[in-house]
Amino acid sequence: MSDLTNASEAASLAVRFDVAGETEKAAECYRTAARLLDRIMDRLPPEKQIELRYKVREYLERANLLLEKTDRTQQAEVERAVQQCFFLMEQALDADNAEQTDSALNLYMQAVEFAVNIKTDDTDVKTNLKNLAKKALDRAEQIKGLKKLNSLSISKPKNPPKIQREQSVHLKVSGKNAIYTEEEKEVLRTTSNINNNCFLPFMDIDLSERFQYAIPFEDRASELKLSAKQAQEFDCWIRPHEICTNPMLIVGDRIDCFSIKQTIVSDCSFVASLAVSALYEKRFNKSIITSIIYPKNKNKVPVYNPFGKYMVKLHLNGVRRKVIIDDRLPYSRQRRLLCSYSSNRNEFWVSLLEKAYMKVMGGYDFPGSNSNIDLHALTGWIPERSAIRNSDEDFNADALYETIRTRLERGDVLVTVATGPLSDAQAQRTGLVPTHAYAVLDVQLVNGVKLLKLKNPWSHLRWRGNYSELDAAHWTARLRAALRYDPDSAAQYDNGVFWIDYASILNFFDVFYLNWNPALFQFTYCIHQKWDAGNGPAKDAYNIGDNPQFSLQVHGKGVVWLLLTRHITNIDDFRDNKEYIALLVYKNEGKHVYYPYDPEPYIDGVRINSPHYLCKIIVGEGSTDLYTLVVAQFEKTKTIYYTLRAYGTCPFALSKHEPYPYVKTLKGEWSGRSAGGCENHRLTYPHNPKFALGVPDARACSVLLQLKGPKQYQLGMDAKVEALDDPNVTAPFLKLTSGPFRSGFVVLEMPNLPAGKYVVTVSTFLPGQEGPFILELRSTCPVTCEQRD
Repeated sequence: MSDLTNASEAASLAVRFDVAGETEKAAECYRTAARLLDRIMDRLPPEKQIELRYKVREYLERANLLLEKTDRTQQAEVERAVQQCFFLMEQALDADNAEQTDSALNLYMQAVEFAVNIKTDDTDVKTNLKNLAKKALDRAEQIKGLKKLNSLSISKPKNPPKIQREQSVHLKVSGKNAIYTEEEKEVLRTTSNINNNCFLPFMDIDLSERFQYAIPFEDRASELKLSAKQAQEFDCWIRPHEICTNPMLIVGDRIDCFSIKQTIVSDCSFVASLAVSALYEKRFNKSIITSIIYPKNKNKVPVYNPFGKYMVKLHLNGVRRKVIIDDRLPYSRQRRLLCSYSSNRNEFWVSLLEKAYMKVMGGYDFPGSNSNIDLHALTGWIPERSAIRNSDEDFNADALYETIRTRLERGDVLVTVATGPLSDAQAQRTGLVPTHAYAVLDVQLVNGVKLLKLKNPWSHLRWRGNYSELDAAHWTARLRAALRYDPDSAAQYDNGVFWIDYASILNFFDVFYLNWNPALFQFTYCIHQKWDAGNGPAKDAYNIGDNPQFSLQVHGKGVVWLLLTRHITNIDDFRDNKEYIALLVYKNEGKHVYYPYDPEPYIDGVRINSPHYLCKIIVGEGSTDLYTLVVAQFEKTKTIYYTLRAYGTCPFALSKHEPYPYVKTLKGEWSGRSAGGCENHRLTYPHNPKFALGVPDARACSVLLQLKGPKQYQLGMDAKVEALDDPNVTAPFLKLTSGPFRSGFVVLEMPNLPAGKYVVTVSTFLPGQEGPFILELRSTCPVTCEQRD
């Protein structure tokens, strides 16, 4: 019975090889076991023969199945290799047409190498590969010859790539310096490190990014942290070609907003942003998000890369930045994607764009955002938040609706809308999801009825109230015809798309997020800066003299929008954002501002904890053309990196207020006799601390004095001329005061001082108010200052 023993051993080996995935060895062992069992069949009793026949059949079927699987796998590998080969050829041709000869030569040679190494019995495939290899080799030889000729001539070195200030192709830089300063470059470098990854500013050199590798590309940071829900179902990371036989980045001519589906990643605002962007591309035939995906073909359309590498250009921390990902996606044990995806099975642009954004945000374990932030990252369009405040007298609901309706129709704006907190009963009754973003697909005014068409990113669960598909009362025949909508048909399939009346929006929703098209403007300029944590007080309720300040000069009639963007480098800043920012605008001929409400701000910004703050200046006939812009905060706890970007319909100039180059700080105190109070107290005032200020022999020196003391005291100071070095020069003043006494902080400006000596007196309003003070001198030239006894 040695054949039976050998059959048993062969079967055991077959199972081990099968489990290990060694299909060819497993198939051979299964066949050997079947052959040995068949050999001893006639020697056994009939009942045993029946049992062995089943075993022989089982082993042979398993062997055939494994061999068929091996054949399919080999065929798939050949098809993938051919796909990679043709991808290389397309990239080579594109580089060749762009006159990128070095890149084209390298790609042609790689295409030849791939073509000659593909082993296949298909004669048509062989012929195509042979023709491709010949074409690639011929062109490579031509390029080598041209390179040899060019090497004989002297050519000027190419300019190194530069980061430009413009944000869109059509925008003109409205400033003298189009190239960033070293200080600005350092700010951009510092805030390139986001969530432990580096995302450098996008430059022209990045258009030559390499997308082909000997083995499928793997991004070291690509296996992103999963959310808790994902982790419960997670099985493996999978590539598109393992999900379907013909993966594509985009199916058809245009991306489709209705194919987008959110799953268990909490990024409804991002998915809603994808939906409104996709609808814009289809409606206006303009690429705003597909344009940010690489690689592309010669028609500048993003294409599927069989090597698994993609580059996405996102607007992050003030500029466009480069994000590299591979195409591995999270997959569940139930054989489905654990990320947002397209309902077109072969289409993967949704999943890959989401992955790029989640990489920036630190992983799929994402705390959530809002569409202002997400749409700005995707498109660079200008974010504006419009809260729904029914109880506020200044909230004009009709004007907001009309703005959204008319500007959405013209393609000027992308719109999403978000709910606030809802009770379980409200959510059940309305079909709305609490604190959830919805894409606004359409806004219509029909026979006085104000309607909005929304899409739930989940692609299911719809509004159940007025003008829903369940509402038989409001859908008149006239209204159905005007909107080409049949609620009965819509009720048959829940795709998350529904109509809702504006009154219900005002009742159940909290905020509209509007992102405006930069094409509305002709001019732009931006400045990237940092505001050190130790520069100025933690709260700027009394003193904004140390806040970053800028001059804005507008030339002509029009509008200028100012976008203040605080750079964020850690996901924890999203989870618990404690930095509240705003922009204050003053009409004061561009002068530096020291007190928040002296003068009164022209635009008094409300501090918000969003990364983006937008304010709008309308410059009409007779309006001043020179403004001071002040970056403000509620309670600064750390250094703030920020970008201030202006968009204008008319030319303007934006520049930072340069601080005085020379600074001196002196400390003192009001104590006992020296706490003399203001001049109203004539007997005690002369005993206040006095400082001798010496201005050297200079053409003119401007001095700024800042006095800081206990906030419970009202402070003031004055200056007198003691002596001038040139007797022929007229004294600039007899006495100069800081004006009304102020709580804890006061400023005295002394412009264009001639050389000489000046006496400065500092005081509290009332005598006997004791405490320390700091006197800070800032000047345009070196000065001397010391306290007198």
